[in-house]
Amino acid sequence: MRYATARHAGRVVVARVDVAAGKAWPLALDEGEAGHGVAALARRAAAGLAAPAEGEAMPLGVLSLLAPVPRPARNIFCVGKNYFDHAQEFAKSGFDSSAAAGAVPKAPIIFSKVPECVIAPGEPIRVDPTVSTAVDYEAELAVIIGRGGRGIAKENALAHVWGYTMVNDVTARDLQGRHSQWLIAKSQDSFCPMGPYAVTADELDLADAEITCEVNGERRQASNTKLLIFDVPTLITTLSAGITLMPGDIIATGTPAGVGIGFDPPRYLRAGDVVRVTMPAIGTLENPVI
Repeated sequence: MRYATARHAGRVVVARVDVAAGKAWPLALDEGEAGHGVAALARRAAAGLAAPAEGEAMPLGVLSLLAPVPRPARNIFCVGKNYFDHAQEFAKSGFDSSAAAGAVPKAPIIFSKVPECVIAPGEPIRVDPTVSTAVDYEAELAVIIGRGGRGIAKENALAHVWGYTMVNDVTARDLQGRHSQWLIAKSQDSFCPMGPYAVTADELDLADAEITCEVNGERRQASNTKLLIFDVPTLITTLSAGITLMPGDIIATGTPAGVGIGFDPPRYLRAGDVVRVTMPAIGTLENPVI
């Protein structure tokens, strides 16, 4: 199923959506639960609670979309250099503090983005030239954890997934190069567009899911999740080795080649640009740059 978190009639709602039919069915969640977006559904499923009842259908167009998880409860877990082609382009960029260990990592590179950098579809990515003049885009599949746990075995890992969404892991490359850790470069205000929808785990084939990114209508990234260096079960096993994952946690799985830093000269985001991240099973996440 496909779900949206949105604002309607002055309140936040979570709704099942049928994009082709242009319809949405709001779920019977109280305002507190709905404020957590689809993370509330992940938590309900993890607790063994029944799915909330659906209300009467309404036109999808009356909903003002928010990020599927408008404000995650914890930092978003992120993975660096997780496609072979991007690992190579980033290692050559001069901004990769891990390049000395080799272009292709031997274990997942984990960093995080603070929850407050999440923005909705259509909301602007804000570039502040007094802070960074090298802002880049990164199209990524994101995992939404359902049943939490610690020490999750790889063979059981996908049973802990509630569903998936997309993020644009916007990055200030100059800050990334300046600091050994990436949190500042990745967590600037507005640097995590998310959405437009979330889908349950059964809706997406991890072995063959296309992902693309366009800037001003020009395709820059085009890849497939089958080309991940470390697959989703490996990422869940890695993170849960000593860290208890919680329902509603989000894991951004990494970006393929074609980011701005990979061009010569680099092609960074500028005011007036429009970035579109697409996965057919999820939708298209579009954000302007101001």
